[in-house]
Amino acid sequence: MLNFILQISTAVTTSVDSLANSPAVTGIQTAPAVNEVTETKINLMSMVLKGGPIMIPLALMLLVTIYILVERLIVVSKASRKTPNLVNGLKEMIHSGNIANARAMCKNNNTPESTMLEQGISRIGQSINEIRESLNKSGANEIAKLEKNVNVLNIIGRIAPMFGFVGTIIGVIKIFYDIALAKTVEIEVISTGLYQKMITSAGGLVVGVIAFIGYHWINAKLDKLAHRMEDTQIEFLDMLNEPTK
Repeated sequence: MLNFILQISTAVTTSVDSLANSPAVTGIQTAPAVNEVTETKINLMSMVLKGGPIMIPLALMLLVTIYILVERLIVVSKASRKTPNLVNGLKEMIHSGNIANARAMCKNNNTPESTMLEQGISRIGQSINEIRESLNKSGANEIAKLEKNVNVLNIIGRIAPMFGFVGTIIGVIKIFYDIALAKTVEIEVISTGLYQKMITSAGGLVVGVIAFIGYHWINAKLDKLAHRMEDTQIEFLDMLNEPTK
């Protein structure tokens, strides 16, 4: 009886070992793992660096553009603030002969309009044509001060795309040079030149567009202020021609 039990145990053990070593089970256990798909991402800085040395002047032009744009917008916005009833307030002082207080009021406001009017008030007693000429010159000077460095935006808007085009030419030259060295046309060979070609072109256009928009944006604000100063000048001259009570 004992021998019979030992024989059954041996048979079961042998069957289990045979099943474990069978090709079907082995294939299941040793099935190859699914290949992992890796995705390579590139950040903005790495992409810019692939543009080559031409990106240095483009980066400098971008910084200058942003600085001038922000600084001029702040200055023009402060200069464009309105002073309600400025001419009416001056009218009472001028008609009462209080010229000193009228000039002090203009200086305290410290806007292009008040500075222009202060020059006109200082020439009260002279002819209307002389006062008008003084107002015109003062207004032109105030607008010129607000236009400081604005032309730099115009220059950058014109030359930045040219720098991008230079980078494009350099990239094309690099492509042909790499092809000549490798003696084959493969994407790995020409990829560096293509990166430089496309990134410099895009960089030059982006900087140019920002500078172009900033230049015309500031000029639009200055034109609006200049028209308002002309209206103020006309109102001031009409006030001087009014008969005193």
